[in-house]
Amino acid sequence: MLFKLFKNITLAFFALMVVQSSALSFTLEVSGNIKNTTDPVKKSYLFTDKQLLAMPVQSITTSTSWTPQRKFEGIAVADILARVGATGSTLTFYALNDYYIDVPLSDVEKYNMILAYKMDGVMLKVRNFGPLFLVYPRDAAGPELNSPLYNSRFIWQVDRIVIK
Repeated sequence: MLFKLFKNITLAFFALMVVQSSALSFTLEVSGNIKNTTDPVKKSYLFTDKQLLAMPVQSITTSTSWTPQRKFEGIAVADILARVGATGSTLTFYALNDYYIDVPLSDVEKYNMILAYKMDGVMLKVRNFGPLFLVYPRDAAGPELNSPLYNSRFIWQVDRIVIK
């Protein structure tokens, strides 16, 4: 009887550990030319995963250079920029490994790209483009977006944006 109780407690504890370790927690820091901050000292706005997931969800169904056509869901970059009161002409997106790419602000209005956190309904993880993946509507926008220039702008593992 005692062994059975110990076994059940061990299994419950193990299940709890698996659930907690699979939960994705991430942040997005936005800095540079912004009017609204959460950290006036750093002059940045730090979004938690909960804040990002509470924002309106946008979706883009498209292929990328690394995937066949998939449905990506996330936050419109325009919504993030509006929340922080961004001004400027260039967005520099940084990945967890400090890779970065400059994107003209005009792309936001022209293509309405998103920072995706889901692909085909599944949360992105670091090993598969997560936590955030900058996605353009490549298939719907014509041949312009299927070029080396725009392929380089599909940056994944995004954790910060600097607005210049």
